[in-house]
Amino acid sequence: MAYPVVCALSKRAVILQSSDILAYNELPLHQANSINGNANGNGNSVGGITAMASKSSAPQNIIANAGLSYEDVLNDDFQFDMDGHDVMVFLHIQKTGGTSFGRHLVRDLDLKRPCECQRQRKRCYCFRPHRNENWLFSRYSTGWKCGLHADWTELTSCVDVELDKNEGETAKRRYFYISLLRQPIARYMSEYRHVRRGATWKGSRHWCLGRQATAAELPACYKGKDWLDVDLDQFAGCESNLAANRQTRMLADLALVGCYNKSSMPAHERDRVMLASAKRNLAAMAYFGLTEYQKMSQYIFEETFNLRFAIPFEQHNTTISATAVQNLRPDQKRRIDKLNSLDIELYAFAKTLLFQRFEHLKAKDINFEQRYANLGNIYFKQGVTEFNWDSNVEDGLSTDH
Repeated sequence: MAYPVVCALSKRAVILQSSDILAYNELPLHQANSINGNANGNGNSVGGITAMASKSSAPQNIIANAGLSYEDVLNDDFQFDMDGHDVMVFLHIQKTGGTSFGRHLVRDLDLKRPCECQRQRKRCYCFRPHRNENWLFSRYSTGWKCGLHADWTELTSCVDVELDKNEGETAKRRYFYISLLRQPIARYMSEYRHVRRGATWKGSRHWCLGRQATAAELPACYKGKDWLDVDLDQFAGCESNLAANRQTRMLADLALVGCYNKSSMPAHERDRVMLASAKRNLAAMAYFGLTEYQKMSQYIFEETFNLRFAIPFEQHNTTISATAVQNLRPDQKRRIDKLNSLDIELYAFAKTLLFQRFEHLKAKDINFEQRYANLGNIYFKQGVTEFNWDSNVEDGLSTDH
């Protein structure tokens, strides 16, 4: 079969403007989708992000490699090319079920050359069928090469460099960014419980525009080695606690808001720009899933990349964190809702977009009923990972989860 040429991506200068991205918040979802990957008379499209000129503000020149957009993979003849230079980049947001999903990627995909996972090690070799080059950039394949739980800002400026370094040569690769999101309040409570047990994520770099965030920009919420046994009111009371609106921050281009320097613009403006940027980047991603919609997320992944998991994703509607949310005092619930207001709006946007993608793929699939009823049913695959998504969301204690 002849495949259409999709432009391979390498390092590129992308001009992004806060004023233009803000308009994204005001667009209906179908228009928001259409501007990802489609040039118009006012600018040109680069990797799913539109670079436009603005009369109202000076441009920021940012080196970004945002990968191929969802629009790019909608073509009927598209295929993720394991033998070429395609790379899947997993943006792993804490407490969204990413640890379990990451294990799925390295253990349970039906591949010509399965990933080689070593016992007692959190690392697998996920190489292309005919050469020892990585097709997956993730915690369990390459390790945290761009920093612990690297975000969109860090990954898009780092992945290409790290793979060149790792493979000893410069290559023109096509990048496909993937991620998971979770209902914001349940995710926040899960992070609270994880931190209360001693997790810190001190290894995170918080890298933006060539430097790490300073101690003045991100003051510590606690003294000592961890925040063990912190109560919820203290946790929510720390203004520099990155648990609040974590999903929005990790999906946004932080260079647009002065990185971690909150004095660079008014708080309300910073929030609007960050949310609009996160929406745009999410809509441009080749794939994202939602923790609350396992089966739908699995189907969308498999149909998007023409890859099959050898195990079905299970849905468990009751988690410890969901129970904890129900037990919040009214004042605590109001406070946590306010702290995560951007994530709540982003999640609503993501949910609508996920359902749209599902319906689009479903309409194209003449064997949908059979396919959907038999997700993960690859009878000849042996030794697959036992998987319980929501129970694994509550990971055991580890500072690198």
